[in-house]
Amino acid sequence: MSNARDQADRLAELLSREHGAMAEFLVALAEFDRQRGWEELGYSSLFWFLHGRLGLSKGVAHYRGAAAELIQAHPEVVAPLRDGRLCLTSILELAKVLTGENSASVLPRYFGLSRREAAEITASIRPVEKPPVRDLVTSVATSPPAATSVATNRDIGVLVQPLEPLLRVTPRPSDSAVPLDEELRRLHVTVSRRLLAKIDMARDALSHTHPGASTEAVLEAGIDLILARHRKRRGVGATAPANPRRAAPARITADVKRRVWARDGGRCQWHLNGGGTCGSTTRLEFDHRVPRGLGGGSEEANVRLLCRFHNQRAARLVYGEVHMSSFAGGSPSAREPCATYAPAA
Repeated sequence: MSNARDQADRLAELLSREHGAMAEFLVALAEFDRQRGWEELGYSSLFWFLHGRLGLSKGVAHYRGAAAELIQAHPEVVAPLRDGRLCLTSILELAKVLTGENSASVLPRYFGLSRREAAEITASIRPVEKPPVRDLVTSVATSPPAATSVATNRDIGVLVQPLEPLLRVTPRPSDSAVPLDEELRRLHVTVSRRLLAKIDMARDALSHTHPGASTEAVLEAGIDLILARHRKRRGVGATAPANPRRAAPARITADVKRRVWARDGGRCQWHLNGGGTCGSTTRLEFDHRVPRGLGGGSEEANVRLLCRFHNQRAARLVYGEVHMSSFAGGSPSAREPCATYAPAA
């Protein structure tokens, strides 16, 4: 029995060290983030540094990055993190409601809670007026459940629970829209993995005009193109061609763009300090290795793909922070990641 107690005491000691080491890591990480050390190393955000340089999984990187940001704003969370009263998985929920005014009363409510329990506390402090509009992807069976003697799935054209009585009803399409209010509808539609992959590619393609676009925005943009093409074919809404004299000449030819895109694999080619390249597929831009302002040409060898963050960073390295800050959006303090992240990805 004494051996078990000794082991328990040893485990408690090790756990205390773990909590302390994690707190020290987060404090150091918060300072690293405050100084934007990740940018100096070529990363577009603290998250990508944690994932790319330190090798943390995206989920772990997300939580630690959120904790570092919370520590910068509220240093009082360090002590409960250090002694284990505050769990790292509850940080995201705590960050939604913690302020300087309510810290003394709100922070203790999250001690010892799981992520789910913390979410319940957050909902009680800041209720959601309307359910969030979100995309939900689930897998479904490809073969229908067994038929009964009453009817078959082929008869009614819908999938039901295996034990649910099948009644002869009017067939309904597999896509159904549920009204939520006067404007919103929840659409349930069964799609293939191929279509989901295309939606992700389309989201990357829209990242300049629609950064972080929802599935609805991606689908609506595609449908708008189909309708515009249909109107053009029918001669509806046709407009006069643009004046060729007013069209700005292309600095990089379409042929060069196609070859550069294929060569770079549709990914940012910025070389990271720790090895490898950025690899982002969002908000990509064609960049001149030797800038045009310094005599660089637009041939394939001098053109590469960069995400917007690294394209701006390349310009700052060449022209300087002061010069680039004179342009809209060129402030060196702008924290614009090269790719939007959802922890679930």
